[in-house]
Amino acid sequence: MIPEFVSSLRAVVGADHLLWLPGVNAVVRDGFGRVLLHRRSDSGRWSLLSGILEPGEDPAAGVVREVEEETGVRVVVERLAAVTVSPRVRHPNGDLAQYLELVFVCRPTGADQVARVADDESLEVGWFAPDAMPPLRESVRERIALALADQPLAWFSPAP
Repeated sequence: MIPEFVSSLRAVVGADHLLWLPGVNAVVRDGFGRVLLHRRSDSGRWSLLSGILEPGEDPAAGVVREVEEETGVRVVVERLAAVTVSPRVRHPNGDLAQYLELVFVCRPTGADQVARVADDESLEVGWFAPDAMPPLRESVRERIALALADQPLAWFSPAP
């Protein structure tokens, strides 16, 4: 779903203007070490749960919101694992964007860890062992690896 503020911007600048947007990614791990993924409805590819922050939204609150909206699973954020930059993306609707990605490690709250397709952004959701992941883009694999490394400080690309 395209946030209203992005639709408003697109109405002014068009689809070919690169939008630089803040995004959040969730590496949600359950008590068995499995990672929660979803198969995106826009591309059909398996990916991390993610989304665009609303103007003024706290990143941790945004990632919690995105996971619950997409899977019905309530999570708590444990730490920031990485700050990355996506490649330029041409979305299926033609929009050109690039994302500053904040990658958070999260865990489900409570005993209810049953994930389900909870909105129109997902075709499927599921828990996957780190050694039994479905096919993923390399950038998704890298973000998962950074999160699972359990480093005390967030990873970022060093300045040249």
